[in-house]
Amino acid sequence: MISVVIPVKNGGADLTRCLEAIRRQEVDQEVEIVVVDSGSSDDSRERARAFGAHVHEIPPEDFVHGHSRNVGAEHASGDVLVFTSQDAYAEDEIWLARLVAPFAESPEIAGVYGRQVPHDDASPPERYFLEFMYGTQPNTARISDPREISIHTTHFSNVNSAMPRTLWERFRFADDLIMSEDQEWSRRALIAGYAIRYQPSAVVRHSHRYSIGGAFSRFFDSGVSADRAYVGEARSSSAALRKAGVMYARGEIAWLWRSGQRRWIPYTAVYELAKFAGLQLGRRHRLLPFAVKHRLSGLKSYWANHS
Repeated sequence: MISVVIPVKNGGADLTRCLEAIRRQEVDQEVEIVVVDSGSSDDSRERARAFGAHVHEIPPEDFVHGHSRNVGAEHASGDVLVFTSQDAYAEDEIWLARLVAPFAESPEIAGVYGRQVPHDDASPPERYFLEFMYGTQPNTARISDPREISIHTTHFSNVNSAMPRTLWERFRFADDLIMSEDQEWSRRALIAGYAIRYQPSAVVRHSHRYSIGGAFSRFFDSGVSADRAYVGEARSSSAALRKAGVMYARGEIAWLWRSGQRRWIPYTAVYELAKFAGLQLGRRHRLLPFAVKHRLSGLKSYWANHS
């Protein structure tokens, strides 16, 4: 059995679209849906139950990305756990079959993650981000030394991921990280000698329309988790992060110019500067007063338990 775990809060029509796509999947295993609802004030729980989902509720103040997914996995029955988001939906009817297929190839594969493509209303910066992060070529990440940990090797996303239940039981998601619980999980699996597979043929549509302030807050939270998720102890890991940032910024401006979207360049420059500033401040959050961290973060409830 495959269990699809979805953290939910006020999912509305997005949740319905996600659940409809799951129910359309053509796969030769039974599929169950497990929803972890963190205090929805709309009809999300009723929508989920209408699709036959098992719904488990947690208090809104207990929501952390890793904790909610652990709760879902605890209540799941499947031998394979699939994680997605309420605002993501499968591009076709074979997404699920393609996502779980690599586990039949090798017991070394701890986790598989698939491609994310933008919604039709995505802004150019968000479109470029997804193209940069999720290409068309498959990849298998392995390391032979913990010093090889970097943003490249630990890349993994619970918007579109799968893992054997036995691997989740061995490497539960961290309950004390504000975000990047997926990359922290990938890091531990890689250090233990497992491989992480990128499966670009398993596609979901997923994107956000962040404001500049929203992008800053998201990257602040990412920076808070960086040292445990995608920045290794070796100096080369931080250098790789800086290099990737420079390559990304240059590539994005060039892409906007080539694609005739030049009017977006001033906005994009401010947007990317906000992301960079958020990331750098997040990485140095231990130097900041609690009130400042609480104000800058996108998940303010986290700081009540991690002051």
